Amino acid sequence: PTLWGKIMTLAVFRKKNTQPARATLLALLAGLPEMPGVYFFLGAKKDLLYIGKATSLCDRVKSYFSRDIAEARGPKIALMLGSVRFVAYKTTDSVLEALILESNLIKEHQPPYNTDAKDDKSYSHVVITEELFPRVLIVRGRDIVKKNHISGIRYQEYRHTFGPFPHGLQLREAMKIVRKLFPYRDTCKPASNEQRTVSNEQRTTNSEQRTANREQLITNKEPRACFNRQIGLCPGVCTGKITAREYAKTIRNIQLFFTGKKGTIIRQLEREMKAAAKRSEFEQAGEIKRTLFGLRHIQDMALIKDNEQRTMNTEQQDIRIEAYDVAHLGGTASVGVMTVVRNMTPDTDEYRQFRLRGRHGGNDLSALEEILRRRLRHPKWSLPEIIVVDGNTLQLSVAEMVLHDMGLSIPVVGVVKNARHQPQRLIGPETLTKRFKKEILLANSEAHRFAIGYHRRRRGKEFLKQR
Repeated sequence: PTLWGKIMTLAVFRKKNTQPARATLLALLAGLPEMPGVYFFLGAKKDLLYIGKATSLCDRVKSYFSRDIAEARGPKIALMLGSVRFVAYKTTDSVLEALILESNLIKEHQPPYNTDAKDDKSYSHVVITEELFPRVLIVRGRDIVKKNHISGIRYQEYRHTFGPFPHGLQLREAMKIVRKLFPYRDTCKPASNEQRTVSNEQRTTNSEQRTANREQLITNKEPRACFNRQIGLCPGVCTGKITAREYAKTIRNIQLFFTGKKGTIIRQLEREMKAAAKRSEFEQAGEIKRTLFGLRHIQDMALIKDNEQRTMNTEQQDIRIEAYDVAHLGGTASVGVMTVVRNMTPDTDEYRQFRLRGRHGGNDLSALEEILRRRLRHPKWSLPEIIVVDGNTLQLSVAEMVLHDMGLSIPVVGVVKNARHQPQRLIGPETLTKRFKKEILLANSEAHRFAIGYHRRRRGKEFLKQR
């Protein structure tokens, strides 16, 4: 598709409501290269569903079509695969570049099944600060606050921001590789102008000047090298060994690398290497040559190992479960709520309250229908992998009807209560109720608690109005 530029579409491997023989399917997928890169799952109209990265495109994509995919990868992936009709891909020279390309494309295109990276408040970003000698840091999305003069909110200003990167450990390994290629400042303090003058003068080869420098060092405190400078990961910002103009080139290279422009960096470095050699500055030319070699032969074995071990676990655990409940008193002050649980943890930032608009008269079924329809009309809210309703087959049927009307295929689970309003059993897809029982019950419990609290607050406000 032209949307992805030079990315090649592999094949149509499914027709509507049919499944090709497994041997045929695997034969088609075997045409993928055994190289690092990014893969794309597309729908019937070549609409983008999902973007992922791979150490080996062939092995990674084939792994999605195992017989036990629902158990191995969870309901989110199994649900998505039911809509896939095309596979496309783009190769990269390394897993590191695949990691960066994946993040950039997800941020640009917002595929519906990349919910983890779309909801990026808790995920890591790489930022370059707005300073004379910028720092390169890893920060959480929630800590990136944009400038707001009207509200007066405090903010941290960044020159560049890259991400989100859902896999924090992989990103930290990636930054170790980037820092070896382009040593940068993160925590050290830049040398003062006075120290920088002394440090720069030490570069001269004139013997009389070197003597003068030694005399000057008696009266001027020599700048202290940070730990990263001592091991070659800081270019000498702290010791005054690099000027702001020289350091700006490093920052530009990092910015180009994180925007997928490695070729631009290589061409620029080749020109600088030739110019340095022409000026007989062979030491500088040698440093540039080593950087070029590193760019062309990125060693990311740690990333390869991390990618293979962690991806499946992440897909299994990163399940968004939404639970809904209704509260009222004799049909008055009716309210509804939505709660969200991910990785056995309530995501309270995602909780939502609904002040019901319809005249439901205590009818929980019509109230649930209103809540679900209003919720699903918010395209910017991440879609869940499981919907939980409080009730039996009637509530389950209402939720499934709404999803059908909205053109969505999301599994629904009902929590049936006993006379004391305690969970008695779960109804819905058995594979999900067994595997995610604790998460489902937690989401349901949170919805009940949240609904009661909201109802009491609203009832109290209405009572005060009547007085």
